[in-house]
Amino acid sequence: MTPITEVEGRRLSLSNLDKVLYPETGFTKGRLLHYYATTAGPVLAQLRDRPVSFLRYPDGPGGQRFVSKNVPPGTPAWVRTAEVPHSDGAQRQVVVQDLASLMWAANLVTEFHTPQWRDGAYARADRLVLDLDPGPPATVVECCTVARWLRERLAADGLDAFVKTSGAKGLHLLVALRPTPSDEVSAYAKRLALAAERALPALVTHRMTRSLRPGKVFVDFSQNAAAKTTAAPYTVRAQPEPTVSAPLTWAETEACRAPGQLRVRADDIAGRLERYGDLLEPLYDPARAGELPPG
Repeated sequence: MTPITEVEGRRLSLSNLDKVLYPETGFTKGRLLHYYATTAGPVLAQLRDRPVSFLRYPDGPGGQRFVSKNVPPGTPAWVRTAEVPHSDGAQRQVVVQDLASLMWAANLVTEFHTPQWRDGAYARADRLVLDLDPGPPATVVECCTVARWLRERLAADGLDAFVKTSGAKGLHLLVALRPTPSDEVSAYAKRLALAAERALPALVTHRMTRSLRPGKVFVDFSQNAAAKTTAAPYTVRAQPEPTVSAPLTWAETEACRAPGQLRVRADDIAGRLERYGDLLEPLYDPARAGELPPG
């Protein structure tokens, strides 16, 4: 029998709680839901007002995965949705605004992916993202070197950069912006990627071409396009282990000498929040938002 749970006055059916999603660690669906329930504050702060794309993996990362942008069948009427422009016409997507909606969505077993703009401000980004993706034999260690260079370059333009793991192989850099057209943010991000490639030619490429990427860090600026999304901070990823796209301190990137040092799992997050608080909290403080330099 599927248990019924009441969350903030909403009745939810939470299914298959004993199902093992991550066989390598024995991490169950129940533990996944517990993670989101206990981390709801910072998770919701990052998801708020952003239409969500789901990468669902109901049988664990080794099973079928599929992207769901449209509102899933059976979505409760109380879950907020938003109309989002797409190339084939407007679609409605979920906006996760509260704990009940978060737990309903987490029960689908999904990664949360969000755009850099908010509902009601399509293609006006309040965030810049740079995805640092290492091509083997490069690892997150090389990503840390590139991230530190980009941080200094952004600081020279008056912008504060924050860093998180992708939850997979690389890192994400995030910058809070005053609302800015997405095409302008994309153009600026591309200039940053090109500058990094010129400064660190043996380590960086700005092009996605696979043949150019072995041993280098691909600085992916394309996720700033209005139609693109990025793994949201604190989302659990569909990886062999329940790794999280987790905020880091810059000291941790300085100290990184091996990939395992920056592998953050769901069970690690409570301790990190107790120790550091929400390292990405400045991203949703309007007073900390920056402005792109001219040109």
